[in-house]
Amino acid sequence: MFKFLYNANFDFMGKRKVAYTLSLILLFLGLLGITLRLTPLGSLVNLKQTWAIDFTGGSLVQVFVEAPIDKVRSAVLSVGIRAEIQNIGERNEYLIKYAEDVEADSLVKILEEKLGKKVRLDRAEKVGPRIGSELRNRAIILSLVGLLVILIYVWFRFDLVFGVASVLALFHDVIISWGIHSLLGFETDMTVIAAILTLMGYSINDSIVIADRVREYLGRFRLMEISPRELTKIFNDAINSTLPRTVITSLTVFVVVFSILILGGPVLFNFAFVMTIGSIVGTYSSIFIVAALVLDWKLRKKGS
Repeated sequence: MFKFLYNANFDFMGKRKVAYTLSLILLFLGLLGITLRLTPLGSLVNLKQTWAIDFTGGSLVQVFVEAPIDKVRSAVLSVGIRAEIQNIGERNEYLIKYAEDVEADSLVKILEEKLGKKVRLDRAEKVGPRIGSELRNRAIILSLVGLLVILIYVWFRFDLVFGVASVLALFHDVIISWGIHSLLGFETDMTVIAAILTLMGYSINDSIVIADRVREYLGRFRLMEISPRELTKIFNDAINSTLPRTVITSLTVFVVVFSILILGGPVLFNFAFVMTIGSIVGTYSSIFIVAALVLDWKLRKKGS
């Protein structure tokens, strides 16, 4: 199926300025989504913040009711409560998280009224905003530490230029994927953070494969002896030689996460959405952004 890709000869680097322009547009949209949906600035244009209860605080209620999760979710939504509902433990035992000021006893009465069944309240807790803030800060710190470790690894594995380019590409992938998710009004919960960390690992793996092939091809020449045209061709050849692997891996990841997006239900939706966008953007950035940044730096070093 992918046999023709083994002899691919696409001029990726010749289109890098177009790729830079596209990336800037997508980055603007991503930053706009994050700024308007995840910071107080969104209130200036009447946009609600989309941090989930994990980060903002609210109520956590565990109940048992003999009804499917879809009906429980519909019953809760019918009274205007935006809740995260998970099936835990027994088949009909549910964990309900919501930010609205509704007492657990009141929620139980609402469920009994809407479902026409007896509801057993097993647990009721309040998650304070301070705890939510700490979770949010730890998630941000964890992501930044991950980027720092990746930078150090790629620096020692290849060189500092590839390390910086790879980290910039990761910022690019995260901002675009997370930003589009936020711009569309979806909530940022712990599954989104999990998706971001997964995306970072997926994207850097693809970048390392391409970087390794570029280093292999460049190792045959002395940088100052290579003309700009030859240097560009070396980068194109390196990318084209890894294209079959890149396409097959990317399609495999995309099919899996897109299937989860369609069939996984509300609990997995946020994770699958970010990963679906990220699988596309991550592949694109590995080909165009990482390699293009390194190429432009080397051309600048040569004075071209």
